[in-house]
Amino acid sequence: MHEAQREIRAVHTAATVTVYQAYSPGIGLPAAREGRFPAAWKRDRMTWIKPSFLWMMYRCGWATKEGQETVLAVEISREGFDWALRHACLSSYAPGVHPDRETWRRELKRSPTRVQWDPERDLRLRPLPYRSLQLGLSGEAARGYADEWTVAIRDVTPLVHEIHALVCDDDFDSARSLLPREQPYPVPEEVMTRIRR
Repeated sequence: MHEAQREIRAVHTAATVTVYQAYSPGIGLPAAREGRFPAAWKRDRMTWIKPSFLWMMYRCGWATKEGQETVLAVEISREGFDWALRHACLSSYAPGVHPDRETWRRELKRSPTRVQWDPERDLRLRPLPYRSLQLGLSGEAARGYADEWTVAIRDVTPLVHEIHALVCDDDFDSARSLLPREQPYPVPEEVMTRIRR
């Protein structure tokens, strides 16, 4: 596989990275209103963040799946995102990255973050020939995400509905013009070597 097939693409600034999650309105709306996750957000469970808007659309069915009707764009600090990448383990065993399965299992057990690469999606939510990052956060990573790294939370559900309506009308140019502008995110090669398989 070419390296570009596993490349982190995201909306990012000098200080922040935007990731996406979808929740029920009971969690999503208070989070967007307050700019932080409410107490009801479970900090002791693994949560998966996605820098890819279209992969999030695939996962939540354009905000139509039960419990995923509110799509949030969560702006987090690059410092937190980079920490999560440095402390990540691949979610599945990869020969060449791990010496053996047992070593991988031990690393997975103690890692607060997990990396999974899934096919990126197009506007029709069909798989593309390159991969998109999902980052699973647990323990100190989940708590850091909710309580320290988060800079801003926006409810982007209206944008989701607008783009989806254009897709349903086969107006792909207009739909594409509204997509967030995701760019390659710079990651040190030693980190990418560990999380790319």
